Amino acid sequence: QLQACGGGLVQAGYSLRLACTASEGTYSGLIMGWFRQGPGKERELLAGVDWQGRSTYYGDSAKGRFTISRAARKNTVYLQMNGLTPEDTAVYYCAAGGPQLSNRDDYVFWGRGTLVTVSS
Repeated sequence: QLQACGGGLVQAGYSLRLACTASEGTYSGLIMGWFRQGPGKERELLAGVDWQGRSTYYGDSAKGRFTISRAARKNTVYLQMNGLTPEDTAVYYCAAGGPQLSNRDDYVFWGRGTLVTVSS
């Protein structure tokens, strides 16, 4: 089971750090990533990281402001989000799967989302 946390209400310009923990064993060896779905928008892949925590992928919305991290061979992944804007308001989801970081269809295991609301 994937469990995401860290969402909340913040003002524009502030930062948030999301965390997602996966049950040991079931998700070992898998890539992990973060998606989000804003109001009236499709779910988009923000970032992914491999099992070793070395290779990462960032979608266009995340480049330059968001950082994904993962301790090597651990089932906890973080998403540091800086310089948040109201356009970042969305439900953020943690997912796992493989093998390709940039392929949204490779993420087959999903957790419940955590809501991030950014006020102007």
